[in-house]
Amino acid sequence: MGEDMTSKRTSLVQAGMGDDPAYKSVSPPIYLSSTYCFDTITQKGKYDYGRTANPNRDELAETLTLLENGSSCVVTSSGMSAIDLVTNLFNADALIFAPNDCYAGTHRLLSNRAEQGRLKVKFIDFLDVKEVSEAFKEKPALVMLESPSNPLMRLVDIQEISKLAKSVGALVAVDNTFLSPVRQRPLDLGADFSIHSTTKYLNGHSDVVGGAIISKKEDHGNQLAWWANCLGITGSPFDSFMTLRGMRTLHARMDAQESSAMKVAQFLYNHPKISKVYYPGLPSDPGYNLCKKQQSGPGAMISFEVIGGFNSAKSVIENLKIFQLAPSLGGVESLISYPPTMTHGGMSETLRRDAGIKENLLRISIGLESSEDIIQDLSASFALI
Repeated sequence: MGEDMTSKRTSLVQAGMGDDPAYKSVSPPIYLSSTYCFDTITQKGKYDYGRTANPNRDELAETLTLLENGSSCVVTSSGMSAIDLVTNLFNADALIFAPNDCYAGTHRLLSNRAEQGRLKVKFIDFLDVKEVSEAFKEKPALVMLESPSNPLMRLVDIQEISKLAKSVGALVAVDNTFLSPVRQRPLDLGADFSIHSTTKYLNGHSDVVGGAIISKKEDHGNQLAWWANCLGITGSPFDSFMTLRGMRTLHARMDAQESSAMKVAQFLYNHPKISKVYYPGLPSDPGYNLCKKQQSGPGAMISFEVIGGFNSAKSVIENLKIFQLAPSLGGVESLISYPPTMTHGGMSETLRRDAGIKENLLRISIGLESSEDIIQDLSASFALI
């Protein structure tokens, strides 16, 4: 994987550079036009209408396809629209499996699609071998995975689940937002689709909302492209340009953020006021060995539980100086969120409890600040609990 990723790192930095057909600008130009001239009344050029295709969106899609070792990519208006897009490949009687501890937005989307009668959905614990074995007897059409999960960083064996899915004729989609292709490539592990909220690590600067879905097979990619155009959920030219611009530093950002995250996770693990740390980079984490198997690094997302319940969690947030309180991740700045009221606020208390999301849980996205400053900020806040 090392040599391959070195080549992809170079390709990512060079993507779209020097290809301007008009003036040979080094940085690719932004094509904001909503429409394009036809060559003749019966013949169009490569581009005709902005919703259908755009040069900036194509450059981003081609780069993501390369990074994920896929056949094609559809760039969408958000991560949620990318998740919803894949459901259009299935009929109303199709059964979809999803993690019981998935992102609340995904849970909300699938639950309400099921209530509409658009599809059938079953939320299961993919770490429960018996539950998984029993569930697959129902022969799902699609298995949606989230690894690491949001917010508990639980890992599932993508390769094993993909094999099981294939045995019953199911497709597999993996939300790869938390790791990006530089740390995990689901298609290489047997998945059919890799989904991203490009808002997060791919763009990396908290100034774009977007999504993407990369397909392993060309036929699936063509169907998704048709539906994206039909639904009008394709990403904008400017957002596509900004995302690719941000992606040029993806490897460097992830390397630095992950290095700091490891130090922060070790600090948290050893702190007397922290009862539990969720980070697959720690040997104590249940996903540690699986992380070594299917990822090239643990990433830069950490969750932890503070001793003292809700009041302690609230105190930690209120006394931090460096961390911004916001429900996102993957930017150059460090963020902290309180899952029970933010990312998972739309889920009932019962569902949150079943998913393991407690009232003393905090999730942090490690940025590019000095790791020493980040640790000092957390330490000072903990001292006030």
